[in-house]
Amino acid sequence: MSDSGNSVASENRDGYVLIRLSGEVDLSWSQQVRRAVLDAIANDTAVGVDLSDVSYIDSSGIAALVEGFQNARTRGSRFALVSVSHAVRAVLELARLDRVFLIVDTPDAVIAAA
Repeated sequence: MSDSGNSVASENRDGYVLIRLSGEVDLSWSQQVRRAVLDAIANDTAVGVDLSDVSYIDSSGIAALVEGFQNARTRGSRFALVSVSHAVRAVLELARLDRVFLIVDTPDAVIAAA
């Protein structure tokens, strides 16, 4: 899916799904992000969301990630944020969500992290 520089791509890896996001995750696009995250969680035991190319995220984007985290926890699945950009990290830290989410530096750490 793509709209004005925004994209979401899912990639099956060894033991997990990696969702790569890029662009600005705002109200006009957060529903596509939400659907990609929830679909991946419904089908896999571990999901990583790569945020390295996200330049902006608003509360609707954060809400999509929180919903994914909660769904994964309910299912007993692993959910991690991968390679979080400075812009996204600032928002997560402001909301103190950096203490809630599992945040890893590399995609392969999704499986390695406890």
